[in-house]
Amino acid sequence: MTNDALNLTGGADRMLLIETFVRIVEAGSLSAAADQLGSTQPTISRRLQTLERTLGVRLLQRSTHAMKLTEDGRRCYERAKELISTWHVFESDVRGDSEEPVGLLRVVAPHAFGQQQLIGPLAAYLRRYPKVRVEWLLHDRQPDFIAEGVDCAIRVGAVQDSSMVALPLGEVQRSVVASPDLLGEAPLPRDAADLSRLPWLSLRTFYRSGVQLTHCHAGEVQSLDIQPRLYVDNVFALRNAAMQGLGAAVISSWLVADDLAAGRLIHLAPQWDVAALPVYLIYPQARFLPARLRRFIDLMRECAPAALAGDRAQV
Repeated sequence: MTNDALNLTGGADRMLLIETFVRIVEAGSLSAAADQLGSTQPTISRRLQTLERTLGVRLLQRSTHAMKLTEDGRRCYERAKELISTWHVFESDVRGDSEEPVGLLRVVAPHAFGQQQLIGPLAAYLRRYPKVRVEWLLHDRQPDFIAEGVDCAIRVGAVQDSSMVALPLGEVQRSVVASPDLLGEAPLPRDAADLSRLPWLSLRTFYRSGVQLTHCHAGEVQSLDIQPRLYVDNVFALRNAAMQGLGAAVISSWLVADDLAAGRLIHLAPQWDVAALPVYLIYPQARFLPARLRRFIDLMRECAPAALAGDRAQV
């Protein structure tokens, strides 16, 4: 395909047609692309047809149940991605730091932090950049950035994917807690070894059959083997199960601070620390980042550490 092939004619915006085609391919369907672009499926279909008609080639083979690139479509897709990246870099260079963020930002955040601790920084971002719209998607798995049209994600725990840029935002402090009902008349566990005799609950995302504790003064490390009665994948469910007296659990300290102060939960073996979990903002490596993503990254790096630590006055 020659450069002249991309010299589109007519009233349609050239880059809009090309960007729509790329989004269709990466989203996997016309309807998914329409959802990500805030448009309708008929509009997306018309843009694709206009691009195919102007280029004089069929880009996609479509049926009721499947869609795949033609040979011309594969070449067009690779060239289109290069063209979009080059255009974005050009725009950014010309506009410089004065560029005002606009458009839709799609962010995946963990359920717990996305509902509470990170709402403050998110609100500050929206107030600061009124022309940006945000889709705030709450789930704990790492998204498929391309297929789901996600710009960035906030992730708790280690990041293993080397194709991701991972920017540290802070840490999640954790505590071993239980309901007073679980202990009954038994003395409060003071030593890590005492904890192994208790029934346990598991947040299976981060621990299943073992917990490692470090003495906060001596530095001694002990590893506990546990057999949880209940496995969950949500920290709110874990807290509520602990409140019911079902077992001991390792829970984010900010989430149980009020419960500990009110006596609804007890901090077990307080001289023993559970390792904090790192929190990262991650996004795919790319030559260009739109202004709305760059500004979001800047604000999260500024505000997130205090928010993650439970400081509600950080914005």
